[in-house]
Amino acid sequence: MILVLATHNPHKAKEIAAVLKNEINVTLKTLSDFPELALPPETGRSYRDNAIEKALYVAMETGHAALGDDSGLEVEALDGAPGLFSARFAGEKVSYQENRNKLLKLLKGVPPEKRGARFISTLAIVTAQGQVDVVEGICEGRITEKRSGQSGFGYDPVFYYPPLHRTFSELDAAEKNRHSQRGRAVRAALPILRGLLALQI
Repeated sequence: MILVLATHNPHKAKEIAAVLKNEINVTLKTLSDFPELALPPETGRSYRDNAIEKALYVAMETGHAALGDDSGLEVEALDGAPGLFSARFAGEKVSYQENRNKLLKLLKGVPPEKRGARFISTLAIVTAQGQVDVVEGICEGRITEKRSGQSGFGYDPVFYYPPLHRTFSELDAAEKNRHSQRGRAVRAALPILRGLLALQI
């Protein structure tokens, strides 16, 4: 079975592929394998809406099952922001660092006990026949006062994960995938993907 990851973000694709590896026998492709495709603008009012929109578009255009991801960081002190706008928190086509800088600036002076945050990853699996399944992964933590660590991407350097006493950027890739919101979401998707694969055998 061919599964197309409906994302232009190589970091997301790498994390999803790493979790799926050795778990299920599928051929993974990304949008780099379909350069003629451009994802539609995100217009959904939820992670679920956006994930389905991406996966449905790619499944219909390619004729293969597609997996769409929409994720975000929700910060307690900011009433859930940046949320759906996590990737463009500081503006369109900005760097990860610019987004982090804005977040830390807004949280300046906020005490640790009020810096609670969570990562959410919503995955939509859509077949070429239009079957839609959605799963979600959540990881609770808090925002640090400065960045720490060299790995990961996005808000990882400022997302502190209490059970391991480190930021996501201080974890290696395998360790992060065991605990992250995306790793949890992909593992939740495995029974669905195995069911689709069984139908093709």
